[in-house]
Amino acid sequence: VQLQASGGGLVQAGGSLRLTCVVSGGMFNVVDWYRQAPGRQRESVAGIDRRRNTRYGEDVKGRFTISRDYNKNTVYLQMTNLTPDDTGAYLCRASPGWELSELDLWGQGTQVTVSS
Repeated sequence: VQLQASGGGLVQAGGSLRLTCVVSGGMFNVVDWYRQAPGRQRESVAGIDRRRNTRYGEDVKGRFTISRDYNKNTVYLQMTNLTPDDTGAYLCRASPGWELSELDLWGQGTQVTVSS
């Protein structure tokens, strides 16, 4: 099983990016995105389960949208109105549930940098 994250880049504040996480080799209930910024703890950004229930971090609600394409085994994170605080490495996680688990699988991350 592999997770391949992509779509990061450098954008100006107010810009948009779409991140992609391709999950190959297995089925997982929850796929979500975490952000790791320098000097900050890894934090959950958004997640979606097999029933398409979604969760969002408070600071991204209304700006980020997570979606799932079962045919392509892919989860997308559409990010709009980006701010410098959104800067960080974005990692996708595949898990049996919403809580962190030893069964979790992680992708390699994609860097998002938002300039002011």
